[in-house]
Amino acid sequence: MMEEVVAKATAKYLRVSPRKARLVINEIRNKPVVEARAILKYSPNKAARFALKVLDSAVANAVNNNGSDEERLYVYRAFVDEGPRLKRYNPRAFGRADIIKRRLSHITVIVKER
Repeated sequence: MMEEVVAKATAKYLRVSPRKARLVINEIRNKPVVEARAILKYSPNKAARFALKVLDSAVANAVNNNGSDEERLYVYRAFVDEGPRLKRYNPRAFGRADIIKRRLSHITVIVKER
C-alpha cells in the first residue's frame, strides 16, 4: 500500500484566543485549497489572517518538498491548540487587582493531494 503524501505547517504563539481561531479553522476543514483561501481571504476575523498564512505555508511545503499539484490539494486536517497564557493585572478598587489571561494559539494545517 502506498503511503499518502501530506504536507504540514504550524504557526505558534499567535495572539488570538483558541476559541476564536477554531471558528475560522472549522470553516476550511476538508475544503479544496482554492476554496479555503477564498474563505480566509474574505473573512473579517483576525484569526483568518493567521490561518491564511499557515495554509499558504503548508501548500508551499507540499509543492516544493513533495512535488504536489497545487490544484489537487485539499485541507486534510486543521486544528488549533492552546498556547501558554500571558497573565496581566488590572487595577481595581480598594487596592485589589484582577488577572487578565491573554490567550495564545498554535494553528496547524495539513494538506493532502486528492
